[in-house]
Amino acid sequence: MTGGGEGAGFGVYVHWPYCARICPYCDFNVHRDRRPGEAAALARALLDDLARRREATGPRRLTSVFFGGGTPSLMDPGAVAEVIAACRALWEAEPDLEVSLEANPTDAEAGRFAALADAGVNRLSLGLQSLDDEALVQLGRNHDAAAGRRAVEAGLKVYPRVSVDLIYARPGQSPAAWAAELDAAVALGAGHLSPYQLTIEPGTAFERAVRRGRLSPPADPQAADLWEVTQDRLSAAGFEAYEVSNHARTPADRSRHNLIYWRGGDWLGVGPGAHGRLTLDGERTGQACAARPADYIAAVGRGEGAGEVEVLSPRDAAVERLLSGLRLAEGVGFDELGDLDLSPDAAGVRDLAAAGLLAEDARRLRVTEDGRRLLDAVLERLLAR
Repeated sequence: MTGGGEGAGFGVYVHWPYCARICPYCDFNVHRDRRPGEAAALARALLDDLARRREATGPRRLTSVFFGGGTPSLMDPGAVAEVIAACRALWEAEPDLEVSLEANPTDAEAGRFAALADAGVNRLSLGLQSLDDEALVQLGRNHDAAAGRRAVEAGLKVYPRVSVDLIYARPGQSPAAWAAELDAAVALGAGHLSPYQLTIEPGTAFERAVRRGRLSPPADPQAADLWEVTQDRLSAAGFEAYEVSNHARTPADRSRHNLIYWRGGDWLGVGPGAHGRLTLDGERTGQACAARPADYIAAVGRGEGAGEVEVLSPRDAAVERLLSGLRLAEGVGFDELGDLDLSPDAAGVRDLAAAGLLAEDARRLRVTEDGRRLLDAVLERLLAR
């Protein structure tokens, strides 16, 4: 365990925004690749942006590179290799540098896994989302369950580490069906599973369907039952819930890049809509790149790829640290929360510990199993003034 800031590692997040299809639940910064030549121009802009922003970061020891999106498995493997090589040249890479890439489990993309591994990717994050064909249609996915299984099998042959994303609390989903789906996912053999509860995000097709009465997600008690099933089945299968929505067979299977986020580390964000956090001269700074690909490419051409940059107040930085740190089973050190007046003797901490929602720990703020179930309420109490 490590404190936040530079001591928690340094990563590079690369956002590739293009998708073959926009999923109805997705509120990420995604776009269809409809402008001839734009994707190639974006790949060049990423390299230029990385080179320019090295001055801001200074020398760092690089823990991870993460290609997210969008669908970065649609990215030209040669461009992926160039970005990885640039990151290794600009910063001193850890000997076991983690290079993750998100992929959809279509047969066409699975056919690119070997080329992406040759480019330097060593961890694959597969968005299966479900192993039920009817649910996949409902989620707007462009693959079926059989293709998902084939993709995991193909990924495990090429990559030493594979992660699988799943979505639960879907309309009409029963605990028994979800338990069977989790068991099937475990049997695929990936070392990392990320089951995410379906949330209805503003501005998405699902949000419009809910407003029109065409979609009815489970009520909170039913969603809580499905969460309990998630914890029970994966724990029984030997997976540790090291984060609220992330489970790993072993510590080596954990996502090092996401641990940078949750431990309050530093990361540089490049690509349309990418966000980053850097600790510079003792101050926590945030950056957000232009969201539209064309705008980002133009900004990089002007030397302004970082987009909007702000210095976080000490309190805002501490709030971010609390929100991310309590998602982890290991929690967050009290010494990182001084600007929130949180200590083992603070009234809110004592009350929550007495209620069994926080662990009795003089050094770290940690939620218990019961506290994890009620994390939003725990955070609201801790941040009450």
